[in-house]
Amino acid sequence: MAVDPLHSATNPPPRGSRPNAVEVRRSARRSRTVSAYREGDRTIVLIPDRMSEAEEQRWVTVMLDKLAAQESKRLFGDAELAERARRLSAQYFGGRACPVSVRWVTNQNTRWGSCTPAEGSIRLSHRLQGMPEYVVDYVLVHELAHLLVPGHGPRFWQLLEAYPRTERARGYLEGVVAAGRLPHLPGTRGE
Repeated sequence: MAVDPLHSATNPPPRGSRPNAVEVRRSARRSRTVSAYREGDRTIVLIPDRMSEAEEQRWVTVMLDKLAAQESKRLFGDAELAERARRLSAQYFGGRACPVSVRWVTNQNTRWGSCTPAEGSIRLSHRLQGMPEYVVDYVLVHELAHLLVPGHGPRFWQLLEAYPRTERARGYLEGVVAAGRLPHLPGTRGE
């Protein structure tokens, strides 16, 4: 069965994402484990036969995110980041947001990104490297929107509605921040 639960005509896959379809393969021999891999332009998700449709949908989402995170660990440089910003501007803002420079920086530890509209410069925190593509894309779209609307008023948030994974990406980033505030147990994080 080939399904793509996350992407449709109204919610297309993120630019640069590889798979066009998701194929779920059920197995009676598989009791608890779920796995996924890329096969050409498809993602194959292997699940136990006994799973409900709701569990299947949840696991497909989880596995797509895991694969995307693994793939995004391939670090890309400033030139690729600038090209990505150009594609996102074209896709979500009709090309109206035209940054002069887009680059990774290591001096942003409390922000995910920043923009100086007067200079047309966008800077993304290196902490985003390795996060899922849709999260990096959200931060880029957020900063691109600042080239069109400098503040965080209603017009700004209306622009961001064009990016279909805004709420999900914001939730992901909020989770990263919250996890950083949790007490660390002895024996974790290199202790």
